[in-house]
Amino acid sequence: MADRVFFSRLADSEFPKSSILDISKGGKVLVISDLHMGTGFRDDLNNNGEMLTCLLEEYYFKNGWVLILNGDIEELQKYSLDKIREKWAGLYRVFNLFAAENRLYKTIGNHDEQLLMKKYGSYPYPLHSVVKIETGAFPAYVYHGHQLSKIYVMFNRLMGVGVRYILKPFGIKNITDARSPYRRFHIEKKAYAFSLQNHCLTIIGHTHRPLFESLGRFEYIKFEIERLCRDYPASQGEDRSRIENEVNALRKELGKLKRKEGRDSIRQSLYGDELPVPCLFNSGCALGKKGLNAIEITTEDIALVYWFTEGKSKKFVKRGGYELEGIPGKPYFRAVLNKNKLDYVFAKIKLLGNQ
Repeated sequence: MADRVFFSRLADSEFPKSSILDISKGGKVLVISDLHMGTGFRDDLNNNGEMLTCLLEEYYFKNGWVLILNGDIEELQKYSLDKIREKWAGLYRVFNLFAAENRLYKTIGNHDEQLLMKKYGSYPYPLHSVVKIETGAFPAYVYHGHQLSKIYVMFNRLMGVGVRYILKPFGIKNITDARSPYRRFHIEKKAYAFSLQNHCLTIIGHTHRPLFESLGRFEYIKFEIERLCRDYPASQGEDRSRIENEVNALRKELGKLKRKEGRDSIRQSLYGDELPVPCLFNSGCALGKKGLNAIEITTEDIALVYWFTEGKSKKFVKRGGYELEGIPGKPYFRAVLNKNKLDYVFAKIKLLGNQ
C-alpha cells in the first residue's frame, strides 16, 4: 500500500514546482547517493571522502553541474548531525557552493529521514521526496528507493534505534537492502515496473548497486562480452589483442560477481522473458573500497561514471579501454563505464515499453 501511495504522488500532475529541475533547454546534472557520512574511524565515507570533496568542487561545480544528493547522505541512525557537520566541514563547504547558486537538490533516504523532524528545522538545504527532471522529452524521476519497501516506510525509526544502540556499539555494519541480493531485486523490480508503466526514467540509490539501462553489472558484462565476440572476427593486430584482453578481464569480473551475488539472484531478471527496457538507473554509492559511482545526465546523454584514485582502480577499468579523464594536479580519475544518447534511450522506452 505504501509504495502505491508513493507512486501515485509521482504521477500526480500537481508535482511541486520546487522539486522540478528543467534541463530541456540545457543543463548538466550529477546524481550521487549513499554517502553515509559519519564521525569516527568506522565512518563509511572515509575511503572516498577526500576524493569526493575534490571532484565535486573541481570538476562538477566549476563546470556548471547541478548536484542531486539522492538520499542517505548523512548517517543519522548512528551519529548526530552536529558531529557529522564538524567531521565533514570541507564537504559541506562544497555543498554550500552549489546551494548558493541554486544548484543543489537533496532527497531523503532512510538513513537521513530524521532531517524531516522539527529539531532539524535549521537544516540549510531544501529537502525533497522526489526530484523530477524535465529533459524535454520524457521526465526522469530521482528518488532514493527505500519508499518501495514497507519495512522502511513503517518501521524505519524503530530500525534506527536498533542501529544506534545495538549495531553501532559492537561495530556491526548496517543490515540494509544493499547487503541482500533478494531485497535489492525487490526494490529494483518495483521501480522498473513504475517506469515501464509511465514511460519515464527512474534514477534510484539505496541498494548501492549501479544500474544502467535497467542492467546491473553482471547483465551488462554478458552483453559486452557478446558484443566483443561479434567484433573479434573482423579485428586485426592491436585491435584483436585488445579484444582478447578485454574479454579475459570481463570474464574474471563476471566470475567475481557470480560468487558475490549468489546463483539464485543472478537468475532473476527485472524484465522476465521480455526485452530489457532502459528505464531504470541506479547511481550506486560512494562507499566502494576503490572508488565511487554516480549518474550524469545532460540534455543529450546519460552516463554511469566511476571515480577512483590513481593506482587504486579496479582491474576491469584499467584493462577495459574506458574513456578516462583526470583532474589536473590531483590523483583522481573519472571512467565512463556506460553512456548513451537520451533520444536512443527514449526511443527504446517508447517502442519496448508496451509489454
